[in-house]
Amino acid sequence: MGRKRTGSWNILFYKLKSLTIMKPINVFVVDDDDIYQFTMGVTLKNIPKVSFTSTFCDGAEALDHILANQNVPRALPDIIFLDINMPVMDGFGFIEAARARENEQRVPILVLTTESSPTLKARARDAGATGWIVKPFDEQKLVWAIERVAMSDRGTA
Repeated sequence: MGRKRTGSWNILFYKLKSLTIMKPINVFVVDDDDIYQFTMGVTLKNIPKVSFTSTFCDGAEALDHILANQNVPRALPDIIFLDINMPVMDGFGFIEAARARENEQRVPILVLTTESSPTLKARARDAGATGWIVKPFDEQKLVWAIERVAMSDRGTA
């Protein structure tokens, strides 16, 4: 019989196992703030399973990219970090438009915003957002969300 793993060995075993089953993922950052785009880019580069990051300045730009590449899976997101207050198409408009065009695979959309109003959170959830992260963001929350997506088959974060 094999030896039983205990204590810190269990944690190490779990982390090693999770790293081997995680799939590479594509991340979209939709935010009109250059500073947050840069900060997200730097943070995401430090997460090994993030294979590609695309940034967009508003919802319309991101939606146009998704529609133009709908037959190119490697150009599509596995998770989207989305600001609410943007010009042209705000976050709510993007969520509603993206959800209306999705097939059976539901891409997690995490709202990343300075707003913390319960009313806005409820509106985002009702529109189809998967989660909510308040800026300035905690890097661990981003890592947690990405790991959840990477370990699932484009499931919810």
